[in-house]
Amino acid sequence: MNDITFLFDIIKYTLSGLLVFFAAWYFVKPLLLQKLNFQGLELKKAGLIHTLPLRLQAYERTVLFLERINPSNLLVRLHVPGMSAIEMHKLIITEIRAEYQHNISQQIYVTEMSWSVVKGIKEQTIGMISSAANALPAEASAMDLSKSVLKHLANLESENPYDLALNIVKKDIQSLF
Repeated sequence: MNDITFLFDIIKYTLSGLLVFFAAWYFVKPLLLQKLNFQGLELKKAGLIHTLPLRLQAYERTVLFLERINPSNLLVRLHVPGMSAIEMHKLIITEIRAEYQHNISQQIYVTEMSWSVVKGIKEQTIGMISSAANALPAEASAMDLSKSVLKHLANLESENPYDLALNIVKKDIQSLF
């Protein structure tokens, strides 16, 4: 009889211990999860303090790049009186590629979509300038190239692609806040 009573006592204490353990776990688990979430937010906040200025600077440089390769700004900035269309074409392509290489590291801090837009605009600009240069006669001047490119931009049926790209980048910046 003593053995059976002893066995029931062991089962009784084991079940009560398990019941207390699970009840405690049920009440403590949410507190532990809340503390872990809070620590995660604190880590994220600390990281954001360091990366936010870098991300903002990257977006600023991205906007500046888009403005600098916009043909309406690029052609005025690079225009040299007396230059041929061929020389101007080479100068513009070199300038766009140099600007892109100067800003290529910004892709680390901007969204993938923004960087894709920047790359696409760069390629479209190079293609548009090259197409305009190839359509001109060999003796054409830089002014003729500029007029041809600006005329092409004016004849676009959709909104200016440079404005669209800037709007996408600006929306990304706004999502940071």
